[in-house]
Amino acid sequence: MKLFHTFFLLVISISILTAQKRQLPEDVTASILERIENGHSPSIVVGIIDKDGPQYYAFGTKTIGGEPVDEHSIYEIGSISKTFTATLLAQNILNGKMKADDPAQQYLPKSVTMPTRNGRQITLGELSDHTSGLPRLPGNLNPADPSNPYADYTVELMYAFLSGYQLPRDIGSEYEYSNLAQGLLGHILGLQAGKSYEELVINNITKPLGMPETRITFDEQMKKNLAMGYSQGMQVSNWDLPSLAGAGAIRSSLHDMLRYVGANLGLIKSDLYPAMQLAQQVRHDKAGNNRVGLAWHIANGPDGDVISHSGGTGGYRTFAGFVRETGMGVVVLTNSTKGADDIGYHLLNPDVNLIKVKKSAVAVIRKAIEAEGAEAGLNAWAALKKDHADDYELDEDQMNTLGYTYLTAGNTKAALAVFRINTEAYPNSSNVFDSYGEALMADGQKEAAVENYKKSLELNPGNDNAVQMLEKMGVTHAVEMPELSADVLETYVGTYNLAPGFDIEITREETRLYGQATGQGRFELFPKSETEFYLKVVAAQVVFNTKDGQVESLTLFQGGQELPAKKMEK
Repeated sequence: MKLFHTFFLLVISISILTAQKRQLPEDVTASILERIENGHSPSIVVGIIDKDGPQYYAFGTKTIGGEPVDEHSIYEIGSISKTFTATLLAQNILNGKMKADDPAQQYLPKSVTMPTRNGRQITLGELSDHTSGLPRLPGNLNPADPSNPYADYTVELMYAFLSGYQLPRDIGSEYEYSNLAQGLLGHILGLQAGKSYEELVINNITKPLGMPETRITFDEQMKKNLAMGYSQGMQVSNWDLPSLAGAGAIRSSLHDMLRYVGANLGLIKSDLYPAMQLAQQVRHDKAGNNRVGLAWHIANGPDGDVISHSGGTGGYRTFAGFVRETGMGVVVLTNSTKGADDIGYHLLNPDVNLIKVKKSAVAVIRKAIEAEGAEAGLNAWAALKKDHADDYELDEDQMNTLGYTYLTAGNTKAALAVFRINTEAYPNSSNVFDSYGEALMADGQKEAAVENYKKSLELNPGNDNAVQMLEKMGVTHAVEMPELSADVLETYVGTYNLAPGFDIEITREETRLYGQATGQGRFELFPKSETEFYLKVVAAQVVFNTKDGQVESLTLFQGGQELPAKKMEK
């Protein structure tokens, strides 16, 4: 069922740049090397700046098996862009052009009606500090291309959503991370100046700070230096955010981002420093363990406040942070959806532990199969489970990809071994049984194929591919769907936090339930039971968890992972 791609053996290329006055801590270097070796990301680049200047550490390649990265390689920085938007707002405040308490409405066309509540209007400051009451994403974001979800979202659609939206809570009362609010703020800043958001960033931030590699629109040199984004080992499209650029559209390099962080620390002298200081000032403490300024998030650290922001797009994860008291700043950029925020936090606060990086069981199994055949792969998996279970991880998607690689090449025995292992490792995944069924069909094992397709449907009644395959084999398999009342579905409505800056928004329309994850299109959730739901757009399931009759959290089952998400209070 799952589309395959060529399985590459990752060749690690490491370049540690400049004559270094400082080495990365050994645990950080070891962790980065393990992540690259085990396929977390094609590359990870780390920069540190302090009174002694910038230091660059580059590991890996722009593409799998491609050219080495360096401090000039280009990455999408995602939501770190929000701090650029905050700096522009702070600059306008200090120049007397705007006030943090100005209603956003006064900067928009008269045809647009910003939502209000209890006679209160949303201010520019509240757009920036995530207390506007606006949702993470607009409800009318329905991308034609989910791999580039914001590309066709127009200003007209944004205006239409704002004019028809009803705020669920009092303005300023709670923190809710909102790409919509930040994108709207960037748009307002452009309207006020009569320029595009990108022109404002270039003219007011990147040119004054000497950041020629920081833009939204790629120039030829940036294209040449681009580190391509990856998700689940597959190369993915770059994102375009024409209407919500202020939320996450900027591309940059390690070289430039260290200059930006250095300027925020005052290590690089510029006229922007007062505006940057204003953006760093705490505005509220409503974000759990974090306080929030204009976009920046602020956490306690042993040596002072850790001021930071992370970012993520379809194929990149990034981090920028600093501690004013120590005068140290850190930037971490990766070209995959496996983040490395822990590296940034650990460098700024050693009390934050690095994640445990496990070795790839997929690589061991593949090596055994290619050396001695399918049975050797099964034996290798059995040995890993018995003697090295805590040291290795088996990635469901990578394993599925390997299976399809063998199946397409005509090595059906190897494909069967790989898919069989995946069903043992992930017995609750519909997709692995679907894939195993396909290999069994190819091998002429009809009865076994039928059983696996039925198992796939049992786990995910929305697997239309399994229904079609069963029909091809002359088997009719009815799927029963329970009917849930609107009252039951309403208890699930809300925002569920999967990770810092990444939520799932659950909404209801009559007796149909929908979800929308950060930066992605809306999807429908189909009931399997009163608390279990499945998706049809991807192989995934959602289970709502209750305690004393109240919904506390949900668990997303996808790609072999169980991802808990706590329901945020309104």
